[in-house]
Amino acid sequence: MVKHSVFDSPLGPLTAVADDAGLAAVYMAEHRRRPALATLGERVAASSSPVLAATVEQLGEYFSGSRREFSLPLAPLGSPFQQRVWAALADIPYGELRTYGQLAALLGDPSMAQAVGSASGRNPISIIVPCHRVVGANGALVGYAGGVHRKEFLLELENPARTHTEPLF
Repeated sequence: MVKHSVFDSPLGPLTAVADDAGLAAVYMAEHRRRPALATLGERVAASSSPVLAATVEQLGEYFSGSRREFSLPLAPLGSPFQQRVWAALADIPYGELRTYGQLAALLGDPSMAQAVGSASGRNPISIIVPCHRVVGANGALVGYAGGVHRKEFLLELENPARTHTEPLF
């Protein structure tokens, strides 16, 4: 059974979606490609679901700086290629950056950078599956379903020593 919970964060309201298999999504306000509210199941208090409660708790710890890795059962829906890209995203360490080309090469075909970017843009589990850690070939902050300003916030959160004038890559 699909259900969702909405909770506050430094990025604005977040919507966590879970089903019997685990966490299916974390959407931000103004999230591109966010499905219709009716598809997210019943709205419940996060405390009514172990997965939703753990998601809220772990994201709170992440935003406070005390968590660098998540330990949640993930159940995003996507094509086999998208699943491979999302698994590669999940392997990017906290505070580190990769380019779409680097991920494409890691997945076996350096010419698929655009396809990797497209799959990354469809990542339904924002923040936890860290697509914000992927930048353009020149280090530019390109494409983020929650908005580039949120991507910048997350990167600064993960690397407080970085300044706005310092290059990202």
